[in-house]
Amino acid sequence: MQPTILIVDDEKHTRDGLRRLLEEQYDVYVAGDIASAMDVLERDQIDVLLTDLRLAGDDGMVLIERALKHSRAPICIMMTAYGSVDTAVEAMRRGAYDFVTKPLNLDKVEMLIARALGTKRIEQENRTLRQQVDERFGLENIVGESSNLREVLDTVRQVAPSSANVLIDGESGTGKELAAHAIHNLSRRHKAKFVTVHCAALSPTLLESELFGHERGAFTGAHERRIGRFEQANGGTIFLDEIGEIDQSTQVKLLRVISEERAFERVGGNQLLKADVRLIAATNKDLAKLVKEGKFRDDLYFRLNVVHITMPPLRERKEDIPLLVQKFLRHFCKVNEKPLLELTSDAMNTLLNYDWPGNVRELRTAIEHGVVMTSGPKITLRELPTAVRQAAAAGTLPGGITAGKAFGARTSPLDLHETERKLIMQALATTRGNITAAAKKLGISRRTLHRKINEMNAAKAAEEAAADGSGSSTEDGSTPP
Repeated sequence: MQPTILIVDDEKHTRDGLRRLLEEQYDVYVAGDIASAMDVLERDQIDVLLTDLRLAGDDGMVLIERALKHSRAPICIMMTAYGSVDTAVEAMRRGAYDFVTKPLNLDKVEMLIARALGTKRIEQENRTLRQQVDERFGLENIVGESSNLREVLDTVRQVAPSSANVLIDGESGTGKELAAHAIHNLSRRHKAKFVTVHCAALSPTLLESELFGHERGAFTGAHERRIGRFEQANGGTIFLDEIGEIDQSTQVKLLRVISEERAFERVGGNQLLKADVRLIAATNKDLAKLVKEGKFRDDLYFRLNVVHITMPPLRERKEDIPLLVQKFLRHFCKVNEKPLLELTSDAMNTLLNYDWPGNVRELRTAIEHGVVMTSGPKITLRELPTAVRQAAAAGTLPGGITAGKAFGARTSPLDLHETERKLIMQALATTRGNITAAAKKLGISRRTLHRKINEMNAAKAAEEAAADGSGSSTEDGSTPP
């Protein structure tokens, strides 16, 4: 994919001249004023902004400041006929990479752009490396020790180094995009881009342009060539969320680009382009059912479904709720500048008894609500969202399922201490008895974990003593002489 350049100048002959100079090496966009330039920056990924200082009724310095505040900020180069030291210093102070004086030395312009792109590439690589270190390969964001979640994580680790397409399904809020990120971060493509497209948010026409790009003049309003997401993701991964929403026409074109051809054309163009992209798709629909109904192409389904991952709903892995609660508490207490809060037993039991139709996303919102609304050291039942409190007041989960049945209990309801004990035992088993590693997994201190283990051992000894009718027992459980 060619780097992108945005030229902003209110003189048409300057814009056109620079476009002709640069368009063989770069994808070039042009604008005559700040408003048009910001439209381009909002719409497309621009690598280098080349702007005049004096624009009709506007100041190029203002454009630089706005561009640098953008989430995808370009490197900025100033053009000016007022080549004083003061102007250059001011441009650099406001964030410009460099400046060039008019009349333009075209060789210098090309040299500055090439140098700016080299700088941007190094900065991007550094950001990617920092992100990988911070995210510890992307798996730490998927929190839980339940057996069905461990199965998902094992599949992620297994499939990540391959080049296979992956289809992830599951209810909304179960973490499908987190799984896709983890696959990318653990793959050989991790230094390249991870590009996301939310298919359900776009009409068929806009989706086609978003995926494959379009040529200038392809349709009304297409004033510039647009680079599609497949070109942007070249060498990396593209994640198509809610792929069950795309229409038949787009399905045909998508099939072509993920087949052996890996080929596509921009809308309104006839040049055959290729992109080396790994595709991960996600859906909350039953694609196999849509295939039977004739709403989704079977050949595309089989191309996507090389590896199939199903994200379990939160109601099927409730033993993970305490770990998720701890993670969200740490995050939202830090964001809201509060000391680390706890939940009362009633509040935690209520979270464990709730069915979570919105899954992990809904739990996250519930914890944020509790952190914001509480004024004390603990989040009580009163600070939980209304929907959660009302479900607890009803005494059953939606659908009439009791909390005990949800966890497989035959005669007793869900018990917070038993859940805590199971989590501790799982963490110790996973870490092979390493107290420090187990405490880290549980989100508690090593001292707290030691205390809880001692309490568990004392409780077990008391139970055994009560069972054999003796007030004491030996270490192996036998009655002392």
